[in-house]
Amino acid sequence: MYKGRMFLMVTWLVISVLALGACQYQPPPPAAAPAAEEAGAEEEEVVTLLWAFWGSPQEAKTHQSVADAFMAEHPNIKIETMVEPWSDYFTKIQTLWASGDPSVIPDVLFLWPTPRYAAQGVLENLDPWIEKSGYDLSDYWPALLESAMWNGSVYGLPRDIGLEVLYYRKDIFDEAGVAYPTEDWTWDDLVAAAEKLTIVEPSGRVKRYALGMEGGKYQLWVGQNYGSILDDMRNPSRCTLTEPAAMEAIQFFADLMNKNYAMRDANLSQAGGDTAVFLSGQVAMIIQNSSRVSAFNEAGLDYDVQVVPIPKGGQRSASAGGAAWVMSAASDNKEAAWTFLSWLQSKDGGQRLYTESGEIFPALKSVAYSDVFLRSGKPPANRKAFLIEAENAKVGRFGYFDEWGELNGSIILPGMQRIWAGEDPEKVVPEVCEQVDAFLAEHGYPK
Repeated sequence: MYKGRMFLMVTWLVISVLALGACQYQPPPPAAAPAAEEAGAEEEEVVTLLWAFWGSPQEAKTHQSVADAFMAEHPNIKIETMVEPWSDYFTKIQTLWASGDPSVIPDVLFLWPTPRYAAQGVLENLDPWIEKSGYDLSDYWPALLESAMWNGSVYGLPRDIGLEVLYYRKDIFDEAGVAYPTEDWTWDDLVAAAEKLTIVEPSGRVKRYALGMEGGKYQLWVGQNYGSILDDMRNPSRCTLTEPAAMEAIQFFADLMNKNYAMRDANLSQAGGDTAVFLSGQVAMIIQNSSRVSAFNEAGLDYDVQVVPIPKGGQRSASAGGAAWVMSAASDNKEAAWTFLSWLQSKDGGQRLYTESGEIFPALKSVAYSDVFLRSGKPPANRKAFLIEAENAKVGRFGYFDEWGELNGSIILPGMQRIWAGEDPEKVVPEVCEQVDAFLAEHGYPK
């Protein structure tokens, strides 16, 4: 009996010990372990985009500040930048695309001209992304968006519009006793002012030119005079530079150079470009886009801007084109790339930041008409000149077809350079048009 009771007691004790062991408090894993796992999960969600552009060290600094602002708003998207000088940029990008390696191909990049690369199949068609996100295209300047389209689809969003205004040195005008340019200036007024502003020494050396203007911008005069380069800049059949309106405009520009009122294009390039000669006072005026503003402001120059003079009875004919942000078709991160690209072209994102930097005239009208642009507190004072030119931007500066770059680079521009070097337009232009027509026929235009 005793042995039986002892056996029951021992059994009960064993069961109790086992039960207590089962219910014993289990210490939690180290507190840091779950946190580390969560951090790892967040890190896995971070997408890295490669963003490519060209530009000076100052422009690269602005781009980086834009990237920093974006990453502050989008911590799950990391932006790495690739910057190249203009002279090397396009060769580098073409090489990367040719590699076919998404790990080195930029996801988002700055590009011009967009249609040429869209035709090569290396760019993402943005139509589905625009439709899906409801991105507003109505805020762009007239005809600007078309410069980034191909076959009716949007392949890029222009960052700015490359229209030109007339920059003038107020101190030089004062010294020469010439009234500042007005909105009503015609070609005749420009020539009259040029006669007074130009200084030619007895030796024949030109001490100061009235105007510095790149020869490649000649179409501005042609368009103002209702002329054109081709009969249709989208689907051409023939060259129209020989027609009276175009010939008159080309002769006008050539005469400015022949009379020493404007620097010849080659001399302008050798002198360091229009920025350098305007800063040094070698010219009193230049005709250029807004990209020069930051340099002139940094130098503390006494200058302002005005709309470009037009011929009597002519029209304003600003260029409706601008380099665009595009997405590589080979990108592995298209969702994040679209988030970044559309933010770059948003009123409160990249458009505001680039406009505040003074490096662009914005592609979005809402930004151009806002205090960000009109009341920046920085020169030039007459910023309305940009708005007037933008409202009158037109198709015509370049072609909207695949072979435009080849046609312009191999035939048209070299021919025009002969004129800017002093040859007679009456001789050169017909030769250029003959070659253009042969080129178009060879490539099956009109299509």
